[in-house]
Amino acid sequence: MGKIMFLASASALAAACAGPALAQDVVFKPIVEARLRYETVDQTGPAPLTSSQDANAVTMRLRAGGEISKGPFAFLAEAEGTLALDKDYNSGVNGKTLYPIVADPENVEANRVQIQYRTKPLVVTIGRQRINLDDQRFVGSVGWRQNEQTFDAVRVEYMGVENLKVDVTYAISARTIWGIDGGKFGATNRPTNIDGDNVFANISYKTKLGTLTGFAYLVDEDEAVVALRRNSSQTYGARFMGALPLSKKVKLSYLASYARQSDYASNPVRYSADYVAAELGLDVAAFKLTGGYELLGSDPGATGIAGGYAFQTPFATLHKFNGWADKFLTTPGTGIQDYYAGASYTVPKIGKAGPLVASFVYHRFNSDRLSIHYGDEYDAQVTLKIDRHLSALVKYADYERKGIASYAGDADTRKFWAQIDYAL
Repeated sequence: MGKIMFLASASALAAACAGPALAQDVVFKPIVEARLRYETVDQTGPAPLTSSQDANAVTMRLRAGGEISKGPFAFLAEAEGTLALDKDYNSGVNGKTLYPIVADPENVEANRVQIQYRTKPLVVTIGRQRINLDDQRFVGSVGWRQNEQTFDAVRVEYMGVENLKVDVTYAISARTIWGIDGGKFGATNRPTNIDGDNVFANISYKTKLGTLTGFAYLVDEDEAVVALRRNSSQTYGARFMGALPLSKKVKLSYLASYARQSDYASNPVRYSADYVAAELGLDVAAFKLTGGYELLGSDPGATGIAGGYAFQTPFATLHKFNGWADKFLTTPGTGIQDYYAGASYTVPKIGKAGPLVASFVYHRFNSDRLSIHYGDEYDAQVTLKIDRHLSALVKYADYERKGIASYAGDADTRKFWAQIDYAL
């Protein structure tokens, strides 16, 4: 009840501070997005990972709604529904455990319902909303999955000082990708929503060489399930990201980030661990080369859990990181080091269509401690913008385990996707 009153009070305060709306016409913007996807998963490994057959999922996702705005005020409402046309897969909550997981359960929900006050120096958003911070390594909308992750939150973005942005969010609930069937069939660690008192704070400053960001993420997963409470953490860190033109057709890009994480709130585990990321990219005309390193460290002296505990990012858009086969959505207790290199090529136009982008990425996964080589992964993708509304994608991921299974879910895994997206 207190959280509901807080949101209501924040809404009233934002309206009071804004003053009367400008004398402008009411504007309506419709929202229509659709995605048809085929995903297949071939996974082999020791019991209980060995599946009787491959997973095959054909799913259709539709989002529809609209935004009404007048002056600096706007109200947005958006519904989301996912339908499984081929159900031969384990959605994570449908009980079909003989198949590998394809985390796109059937679902119908209110995806976003928000009130917003927006001016050039200040944006205040209250309600169920999409939140993507920086590269989404810590907080994101999980846009790759059919069901989006949104947050019941109050978010304040202030840009009143040149080159400076202050972005602070207080979220009382994360609406997960597991949808209305979350928690069914014994999947208690896959709930429809995760309640808590979460604070996401970013302060960024733009310089000629790039953007420097300091951040603090306080995650409080206030749930009875121990596996969820273990995700409660406090993370403090910084990142620097920028690009430097070397000539008309050559550009160097760079990223460096460091963070320290420890237990927070009701987490029964006592631990602390480091996060490190570094990446260099070189754009040469239509080609781009990328190389990087990411560490999610492990604390071997963690108390309250056997075998150590590692750096976790439960609200991230995890599919973007550590390989598209999604083998490291939960960081193993021994941590992970991800060495990766990639290349892409862009064709600006193919007739009236374009751009077409072809990319390839290689990952080598090692543990942070105990010198374990988990495995290697090869990822490839081709995307095509067909016209202003339609786009297409084909994608492949091949994870090859090395030696014995080193963590829960460690198995040779091959995934293939084909999809069409429509946006109004």
